[in-house]
Amino acid sequence: MPHYILAINPGSTSTKIGLFLDDVPVFTQTIEHDHNEIAKFPNIAAQKDMRKELVLSVLDSHGFSPSQLSAVVGRGGLFPPMKTGGYIVTEKMKNMIINEKGVSPHASNLGALLADEIASPVGIPAYIYDAVSAGNLPEYAKITGFPEIKRQSFSHVLNCRAVAINYANSIGRKYEDMNFIIAHLGGGISLGAHKKGEIVDSIGDDYGTFSPERSGGAPLLEFTQLCFDKGYTKKDIMKKIRGMGGLKAHLGTPDVREIEDMIKSGNAHAELVLEAMCYNIAKNISSLMPALAGNCDALILTGGVAKSKLVTDKITKDVSFMGNIQILPGEYELEALAEGGLRLIKGMEKASEL
Repeated sequence: MPHYILAINPGSTSTKIGLFLDDVPVFTQTIEHDHNEIAKFPNIAAQKDMRKELVLSVLDSHGFSPSQLSAVVGRGGLFPPMKTGGYIVTEKMKNMIINEKGVSPHASNLGALLADEIASPVGIPAYIYDAVSAGNLPEYAKITGFPEIKRQSFSHVLNCRAVAINYANSIGRKYEDMNFIIAHLGGGISLGAHKKGEIVDSIGDDYGTFSPERSGGAPLLEFTQLCFDKGYTKKDIMKKIRGMGGLKAHLGTPDVREIEDMIKSGNAHAELVLEAMCYNIAKNISSLMPALAGNCDALILTGGVAKSKLVTDKITKDVSFMGNIQILPGEYELEALAEGGLRLIKGMEKASEL
């Protein structure tokens, strides 16, 4: 029998939702949230009821009610290290998010809460799928020069795995039998080494290349001096790292389309900064090759910024030695949530628990 699945992808100032009949979209919609209204809430979890009512209102406007659904699947947030795939939303998971115990504050954490709020009253399962912290790094890949700090896998897992699965299917192979390096190019840029169905290493958007609105990694001595000499607060630094860094800090805009226009108008500085970002992406891609022992079936460039031919041409020029480079632009997160939920409903995958 066919299944209606509601997919929910919360962001800092939007909630993207999609209703799917199996894996076919019935509708998708982005609910925008006013920044000033969001700022009134004491924490992210407190936004739950407001966002839930808006989601239900959109569902109702399309003539659907939660009782018609087979499952609700929310985006997975910044949890402790976990496996890829689906997790059922449990009381433990909800408490971790609400109390911010072991979970970093991020709007994506609302995916679990919203899924449960809509699913529980009608007795259907609530899941999260491919959380950003999903991965299976070997122990040696977690060690840093600071004994107090361990690396954890953080990447745009949801979109990257969906793109890789679909690419493998398109050439008659299985994702689980292939090796990929996948670069998600968006407001934040992250990369992952996917080995036979497992993410065995990744480069997160806070310590890899700078991106349209994130600073990426920087020399630690200079960064430490910047923090102390300028008298920045923790809040100031967090804004510089996420939201006010990268292309936005250099050029006043995170929009690559606007930067391309600057370059066409002869802005040499804009061209230099964009070149630097692309060069750093290529360096990061190359640095993941040891995780696959050099055996990479395909490099995939995906995400919204991968729509820029200027960007992808600059990157592919520097990593042409990899051979099979696939440009698969766009974001398929709602589709990935629905497809993952469908596999869970049909028993093709089994949901885990925290």
